[in-house]
Amino acid sequence: MTRSILKARAKAFIDDQSGNITVEFVLAMPILFWAFMACYVFFDGYRQSAANLKAAYTISDLVSRETEGINDAYVDSMSNVLQLMTRENAKVDLRLSVIRWDEEDDRYYLDWSANRGFESALTNANIAEIENRLPKMPNNERVILVETHNRFMPLFNIGLGEVNLDNFVFTRPRFVSQLVWETPDDYLEDNATDDPI
Repeated sequence: MTRSILKARAKAFIDDQSGNITVEFVLAMPILFWAFMACYVFFDGYRQSAANLKAAYTISDLVSRETEGINDAYVDSMSNVLQLMTRENAKVDLRLSVIRWDEEDDRYYLDWSANRGFESALTNANIAEIENRLPKMPNNERVILVETHNRFMPLFNIGLGEVNLDNFVFTRPRFVSQLVWETPDDYLEDNATDDPI
């Protein structure tokens, strides 16, 4: 008798389906929650990467249309434009450079470079480090190089760490053959001497 009762209760327990939804919810919810967070993080990362690239192209286009000299105030304003266009709290770095190709020396030369946040400035001494990324150009042709750097920090921890977003955009000057670096008049007045230049 006892054996049949135990058997009946065991069969009833196996056949009982009450509580299945709760168990399935407890098992599936962490996976679904992680999948939703991962989708958000990846979408946000691609959005920020696209915004950074668009901002770099915008700055490159703005600078390429200049016919007057570029100075520190202009570069600062471009850095502000970059920060506004990316809409990120993370620090955004900008480096603007004008590079010339010399066919006789078979190398690139730097006309000028302005750095806002990069660890090192671009110089004639280290321009060879980016030489393989620069375009082929005719002799004495110049190109405007815009480099941006930003860091994507995921909102949720899904196993993806911080990602560096680097852009490297070059454009030819549109209306002038050479985009010159200009020293502001107030700097010249503050540092004026009686000696002729």
